[in-house]
Amino acid sequence: MKRIFAAIICIPAILFIVTGLRWLVAPEPIAAEFGFALAEGLGLSSQVGDMSGFFLFLGASILMGLVSQQRAWFYAGALLLSFTAVGRTLAWLIHDAALASQIIPEVVLAVMLLIASSVLVEDD
Repeated sequence: MKRIFAAIICIPAILFIVTGLRWLVAPEPIAAEFGFALAEGLGLSSQVGDMSGFFLFLGASILMGLVSQQRAWFYAGALLLSFTAVGRTLAWLIHDAALASQIIPEVVLAVMLLIASSVLVEDD
């Protein structure tokens, strides 16, 4: 059962890494998928750097948790996803942004990572 849960957790990690690499290699199509107009100059640098960094860190932290069996890596991913969900919610409440449907998988995966930190990590 642990292997199945680890495989389930591994799938979004790989998808996050692929998304981060897409931001680095071909930012225009991935920006459109996120509803962004691709910026120019310093704005483009910020978009590509921040978005690729977000997704690469998220995917890498999940994989590091799976490989190293250290809870902190799962916590890092859960915290990043949780802050993202809070930011989306506040943007909706305060700044009249559309409520993003991505918030549901973010919250679900954050909870799954917290569960993984208990289920997949052996106590020393």
